[in-house]
Amino acid sequence: MKRLPIGLQTFSELIREGYLYVDKTALIYRLVVSGKLYFLSRPRRFGKSLLLSTLESLFSGERALFEGLWIGGSDWEWKRYPVVRIDFSKCRVETPEDLKRFIVYQLDVIAELYGEVLRSSMYTLRFDELLRKLARRGRVVVLIDEYDKPIIDHIDRVEVAVGMREVLKGFYTVLKANDAYLRFVFLTGVSRFSKAGVFSGLNQLNDITMNEKYATLLGLTEEELVRYCREHIEGLSEKLGLSFEKTLERIRWWYDGYCFSPGCIRVYNPFSVFLLFENMRFGDYWFETGTPSFLVRLIQREGMDIRVLEGCEVSEVEFAEYELEHLEVLPLLFQSGYLTIRGYDRELGTYVLDYPNYEVRHAFMEYLLRWYGGVGNGVGLVGRLIRLFRSGMFDDFFGLMRSFFAGIPYDLRLERERYYQIVFYLLFRVLGFRIHVEVRISRGRIDVVIEDVHILVMEFKVGGSAEEALRQVKEKGYYEPYLGRGKRVYIAGIGFREGEIKEWLVEEVGDKVVGR
Repeated sequence: MKRLPIGLQTFSELIREGYLYVDKTALIYRLVVSGKLYFLSRPRRFGKSLLLSTLESLFSGERALFEGLWIGGSDWEWKRYPVVRIDFSKCRVETPEDLKRFIVYQLDVIAELYGEVLRSSMYTLRFDELLRKLARRGRVVVLIDEYDKPIIDHIDRVEVAVGMREVLKGFYTVLKANDAYLRFVFLTGVSRFSKAGVFSGLNQLNDITMNEKYATLLGLTEEELVRYCREHIEGLSEKLGLSFEKTLERIRWWYDGYCFSPGCIRVYNPFSVFLLFENMRFGDYWFETGTPSFLVRLIQREGMDIRVLEGCEVSEVEFAEYELEHLEVLPLLFQSGYLTIRGYDRELGTYVLDYPNYEVRHAFMEYLLRWYGGVGNGVGLVGRLIRLFRSGMFDDFFGLMRSFFAGIPYDLRLERERYYQIVFYLLFRVLGFRIHVEVRISRGRIDVVIEDVHILVMEFKVGGSAEEALRQVKEKGYYEPYLGRGKRVYIAGIGFREGEIKEWLVEEVGDKVVGR
């Protein structure tokens, strides 16, 4: 059983130290023989840095490292090229001038490795000088990791981010002017800014972000998971007391589901999967490596209803690229890994997006619940609420709900039904229940329907009474579509005043009042 490469991003170390390496070299071979200038966007922790490290070893002619891998038996030339590798994840710069100084430092370090001294003062001329001097040894390979990090670090400060973008634009433009000296160029990052923005001087880049041929270049297919991690899956099976197939089914539910092309070839998040096998327990490993606070602020600023994120549709035009001055929520959520492709309509040119898997959906909704309901509020109530709901103890259930709403900071409360619908939606999705909001039927619109072992139909009255809300449910027959499903059906009226649940009434349909 090979060691798991958790946190390791250097190809040579993985191979020499006997770590698990999933062989992607057949796709890498296709990449390097088919073209010259590439760009690839993927979410964090998907192996972008390891891919660049593999390319660096390949173009450095380190043949021994590739023995036993697909490309080791191919007709690859194994020629040594000068390699310029720049990793923008190494820095957090606060101003465009800081970014220029970081670039100059990186260029000087690379020049020193090759025994060169750079004399130009401007960062763009210094890059040009480096490429021309290295080209005496052979055509140059340029690998740029996290090309967009200086922009992303300041994405909620547009003026600073635009300044970073302009510096990077000048830097990347140098590549076009030196095309004759280049053998191969590969840039990676999280975001997919339009070519007119960051790459206006490098518009010949081949963007393979959503190219079907390279959809599995990063991430693990299920075939790869079973092939390379069988012993780890068997060990987890033994601990859980489940069959191999049942264990695989659970891993699939938690971590599979990422799609990066219209054809929807699914891949697992490798970071989460490897930590699962290391810790022998399921957890929100990928989500915990970064918080989506800026994205949530953007969602709130744009007034987006978060309930539409599951199964939302976007046009191909909306989905393509974006600019700093006009940030779009859905492309950002996709590119950062919180949403993925679930379907594609070629005729209409529309994508269906959804959460990729249980880890992301559950953790993101829990984060949103904290955001909308106050930091740390509500998540600890989950187990108690589940038990009370499933036991039909609705008086205690709504009493606990009242405590939850009472704990929401005053400045977060809104005297609007939509706010309460959103908080209910998030809370019950975190609980794992099926919840439907604003359900339209012939006689009106139901505020909330919850389905689990029971069905609960709820109507809210903000500034009104529970009796008034319950009367509306009865008079309009909101519960009727849910009868005859083999489950007990309850109806509830809830009165909100001053941001709190003030009263509630619950009845089982056709039976006496069971709440108050």
